[in-house]
Amino acid sequence: MATAGKVIKCKAAVAWEAAKPLKIEQVEVAPPQAMEVRVKILFTSLCHTDVYFWEAKGQTPMFPRIFGHEAGGIVESVGEGVTEVAPGDHVLPVFTGECKECPHCKSAESNMCDLLRINTDRGVMIGDGKSRFSIDGKPIYHFVGTSTFSEYTVMHVGCVAKINPEAPLDKVCVLSCGISTGLGASINVAKPPKGSTVAIFGLGAVGLAAAEGARIAGASRIIGVDLNASRFEEARKFGCTEFVNPKDHSKPVQEVLADMTNGGVDRSVECTGNVNAMIQAFECVHDGWGVAVLVGVPHKDAEFKTHPMNFLNERTLKGTFFGNFKPRTDLPNVVEMYMKKELEVEKFLTHSVPFSEINKAFDLMAKGEGIRCIIRMEN
Repeated sequence: MATAGKVIKCKAAVAWEAAKPLKIEQVEVAPPQAMEVRVKILFTSLCHTDVYFWEAKGQTPMFPRIFGHEAGGIVESVGEGVTEVAPGDHVLPVFTGECKECPHCKSAESNMCDLLRINTDRGVMIGDGKSRFSIDGKPIYHFVGTSTFSEYTVMHVGCVAKINPEAPLDKVCVLSCGISTGLGASINVAKPPKGSTVAIFGLGAVGLAAAEGARIAGASRIIGVDLNASRFEEARKFGCTEFVNPKDHSKPVQEVLADMTNGGVDRSVECTGNVNAMIQAFECVHDGWGVAVLVGVPHKDAEFKTHPMNFLNERTLKGTFFGNFKPRTDLPNVVEMYMKKELEVEKFLTHSVPFSEINKAFDLMAKGEGIRCIIRMEN
């Protein structure tokens, strides 16, 4: 393309300070260096992780910064040594990468790349320790290696999944983070047998995706657990068959679930990050074969406490990161699940705003309205 090798001036939504509305600014985006890709973002979405770090609740507050990590776009140019993608390719940026060389990438069991796994504290490119974004010569920090709240962004090639160009980017962009995390937690990690009973703790976007995964796997009962009863009706669209609001019961929710299911559920998936919900999700699974999967990210000081007999009675506790999907290897297949109509994405998309109104997406999330809001970069 005519812009290859040159600085691109474009619009980006910059967070100048914590919890203050983003400002649309003109930024300069430097060309990609070795093993980097510059991508034109067409659609992006707001995920709770963006909000968490924008509010400076994360480890190391870093501003000014360009947030955003759930998106879809087209490769504009590539840096030296990049062979896996070319200008014009349709891609999903991913907050965690796959270098394909490290022990994790070479293991069939892991997706936690040594080189490119998520690093929320790094605001620069891994190659030279510099930012590719600037305003008047002053650097603007990156976020989780993606920074998709910009019309153009630069990423390491290992954080870019090449997908079917027929797939509509305004739909499949949400598969680059939360939906795949919940879906994979069910189908890759919990692996509910056909006809089994599954409890889903937390019915936000990730929990609904976990319910969708249980539905795809053929679970016969999917029990949604949430303190917000207004989420229950929506959750039926994702396969939930029954609901439990812990506030409606005097006894612990794990006992309520055990009573409902003749001793416990076959699988549970925890998507809240609340350590008490994590303990409940483990203790509600059936002895002998029950498996609980933790997805939510807990408070840094949280401790998980349960009686060791719960393990000795043959319950299994697992954790997962990004649904155990390897970003470059597996995301194209998740997109194909959507293309074959096995996975329904549209029902996750409840709102849409133009890029100029990106702060509306933050407002919707603050109010707990909707599931995913698509941000259209071009109109």
